Amino acid sequence: VQLQASGGGLVQAGGSLRLSCAASGRTFSRYSVGWFRQAPGKEREFVAAIMWNSRSPYYADSVKGRFSISRDNAKNTVYLQMNSLKPEDTAVYYCAAEEFATERTVVAGNMDYWGKGTQVTVSS
Repeated sequence: VQLQASGGGLVQAGGSLRLSCAASGRTFSRYSVGWFRQAPGKEREFVAAIMWNSRSPYYADSVKGRFSISRDNAKNTVYLQMNSLKPEDTAVYYCAAEEFATERTVVAGNMDYWGKGTQVTVSS
């Protein structure tokens, strides 16, 4: 599976962006997908996860209520809708996937496939 993240950019605080993670392959529906981010000088952190088996999405506390993850298996794409953006959301955002991954696996970032990141910058 190859992943390509896109949709990043520069936005003012309070604004919105929608990130996309496009995947290659014909079995995308079997993959759990997570979004992660890494700010300069900080470790990578989990943001959101959507599971292969349609279980409820899972979010980091820092984005809960502001971000929403969804998927369109027909388009092999996972989306991350980011609303009410804050300067502390500034980071490079990555998507990652693993076949039949559990929520615990996704949150831990133990994923087999990673895309190149897309930069999100939120100005104050």
